[in-house]
Amino acid sequence: MKHQASKLILVVSCWVMGAAASSAAAYPIAGVNPSQRPEGAPRITQVNHDAQWYKSAVQGISEPYPASLKFLESQGNWYTPFNRPGMPGRYDLRGWYAGDRH
Repeated sequence: MKHQASKLILVVSCWVMGAAASSAAAYPIAGVNPSQRPEGAPRITQVNHDAQWYKSAVQGISEPYPASLKFLESQGNWYTPFNRPGMPGRYDLRGWYAGDRH
């Protein structure tokens, strides 16, 4: 009985690993050739930061805005922690958790 259970676990494990490997091959792998963009990799074609995005980006910062915030003008669609809430409580220096921002 113990031998049969071990065989079943082995068969199921092999099946799961095979299924995972076959599904992973369908996506491009970045970094294999760092000087070349993988075929089929997504591309950012335009950046559109609306008024709500800017309002959120300067949340809790009073005017006149410091010159160090000029980077917002060239901020692309990539992730930045600057325009997302950090820790709540006494660490919430920009007032993200002080109420409903919307």
